Amino acid sequence: MLKGEGEPAYPAAATGAGVGVYSSTARRRQLGPLYPLFHQYPVVFSMREQNYSDGKELQHRTQAEAPGIKSWTSQAYTLGGISNFVSTFLTFPIYKVVFRQQIHAVAVSEALRQLWHEGPQYFYRGIYPPLLSKTLQGTLLFGTYDSLLCCLSPVGPHSLRHRWAAGLMSGVVEALALSPFERVQNVLQDGRKQARFPSTFSILKEFNSYGFWGRLSLGYYRGFWPVLVRNSLGSALYFSFKDPIQDGLAEQGLPHWVPALVSGSVNGTITCLVLYPLIVLVANMQSHIGWQRMPGLWASMQDVWDTRGRKVLLIYRGGSLVILRSSVTWGLTTAIHDFLQRKYRSRKELKG
Repeated sequence: MLKGEGEPAYPAAATGAGVGVYSSTARRRQLGPLYPLFHQYPVVFSMREQNYSDGKELQHRTQAEAPGIKSWTSQAYTLGGISNFVSTFLTFPIYKVVFRQQIHAVAVSEALRQLWHEGPQYFYRGIYPPLLSKTLQGTLLFGTYDSLLCCLSPVGPHSLRHRWAAGLMSGVVEALALSPFERVQNVLQDGRKQARFPSTFSILKEFNSYGFWGRLSLGYYRGFWPVLVRNSLGSALYFSFKDPIQDGLAEQGLPHWVPALVSGSVNGTITCLVLYPLIVLVANMQSHIGWQRMPGLWASMQDVWDTRGRKVLLIYRGGSLVILRSSVTWGLTTAIHDFLQRKYRSRKELKG
């Protein structure tokens, strides 16, 4: 298009209209001794100001929206621990009912009757080990996943292969660090052992009475191999599909907490249902204590299969509560983690 008569020979940005233009005072302060040349060569200076503004805008948008180059940060560890602490405290009653079903192969009503018969003083018996272990689990799970993902793929977006590998390795770290906590927790929650082992200290005293290898294989790391498989596969599944589901729902214009809640619920439910036989196996193996009857991995699998009447349906007894527990726990955990992460980023942007 030809320039019309009376139009300026340079863009509107140089005259004070448009994006990236500063006031006369700000322009004088920025240009310093070069300010007198501005009126002689307005196009050059307007292009400089426009490029500076566009560059700052692009930098801010890239930092806010794109993953970019990631570096190690302790923030992922902190947010993971807080989110798991809150969700574990809120959902512990559901977990205890499910555990009774896994141990005794009873219906929901029978598990509730057992807890009611024991009295309210025992209802939260065993909460401290899972509260501590789940807090450490969240710290390790989210923290090591983020750190490993930084090593595998420093520049985003991250591929499914990278998310799967980082999730798998974070699950291995989690199993190594937290198996002793789960072992003590499962003994405490078994109603048959309340008289013999009334407290955590009594259980630790029993484990420490073994020899070195006995402390590991029969004590703290009883049932380690199924724990390792369960945790590594569970973490890989969760982290591989959490973000795609959450991003897809976020595109629908839903409130921020809805995609995180739904994504965590769906992933937690599917993961626990797929790995539920391992969950039952771990609960049964870790409930044994002492030298009298300590079957190995294969014998424990056979025992679980036989006591469940050699039926897959009976192995999945308690599945309805597993769905509820997994949906609530991982939904809350993911939603709380996402909320805290947004707050952290907003505060960081304000400071920056």
